[in-house]
Amino acid sequence: MVSSAAATPDEYLSELPADRAEVLRAIRRVVLDHLPPGYEEGMEFGMISYHVPLERFPDTYNGRPLGYVALAAQKRHVSIYLMGVYDEEVQREFADQWRATGRKLDMGKACVRVRELDDVALDVLGDWVARWPVDDFITAYRAGRERS
Repeated sequence: MVSSAAATPDEYLSELPADRAEVLRAIRRVVLDHLPPGYEEGMEFGMISYHVPLERFPDTYNGRPLGYVALAAQKRHVSIYLMGVYDEEVQREFADQWRATGRKLDMGKACVRVRELDDVALDVLGDWVARWPVDDFITAYRAGRERS
């Protein structure tokens, strides 16, 4: 696990054991290659975060940037948080696509857990990261808040 004191994604990665850093660097590359315009990369809650900047959307429940994707090294796995697949129906579609690659899916709500790079369906991950332009993600977030 990494100290939450890392100020940048590169600092975060430099604190990891080599095997975890390799997995997270590869996943980070896929996220950055597919991330729609308007999201920013940074650090939130001790994780590498891809989020809607507060300047673009300040009306969040906690006053923090609206999180879209986050990456974290845990004690025994790497976590990929995908807020765009939080909805149960959308989650089923994501799970079906992931499993269709032949890879096992270890997932709870919007968190995918992997131990090594071979566990990651990188093409599916990239497609889902690209799926939600910022304005669509904000609209879905607002709709979810109204239902709550």
